[in-house]
Amino acid sequence: MAWRHKNRWFRRWLVTITFWLVPVMIVAVNEVRVEMAYNSDDLQKSLTTWDLTDAQRAAGATSQCYGYVETARASGCPAAVIAANEKKHQDALDEYAHRKATLADYLWHAFVGYWIVPAAFIFVVGMIIGGIRRALRRPEKATSPHAPTEVKTTSHP
Repeated sequence: MAWRHKNRWFRRWLVTITFWLVPVMIVAVNEVRVEMAYNSDDLQKSLTTWDLTDAQRAAGATSQCYGYVETARASGCPAAVIAANEKKHQDALDEYAHRKATLADYLWHAFVGYWIVPAAFIFVVGMIIGGIRRALRRPEKATSPHAPTEVKTTSHP
């Protein structure tokens, strides 16, 4: 009947790590959602904020330079103001891309640390326990049913 329960520990390990993946993924998806919402809001704020000099403010550029670059251009924002803010807007886009890459890197490390490492640890412990149980289950070497009646010894004169 040993064949009936062959690899039972392995099936239990698969079920365990599969169910352990669910809370890990819930936390990861929630973290991505929250972090990307913050990053998107920060990007939108950076792209819709305009740095103006005092002279540009006095000239009325604040009423023309608002929103994204396309909106500002359509409302008549001076090209000098758009050019002056172009680097700041590009830096904001670069920062957003960097944050996305960093988030992906952190999530990969969390996935490895919270799912792969525990799964490997449980697998190794299961293999060790299975090996010990198998070693203890094996019968000792069988001795012959007929015990020798006479023991041969060499005598030294």
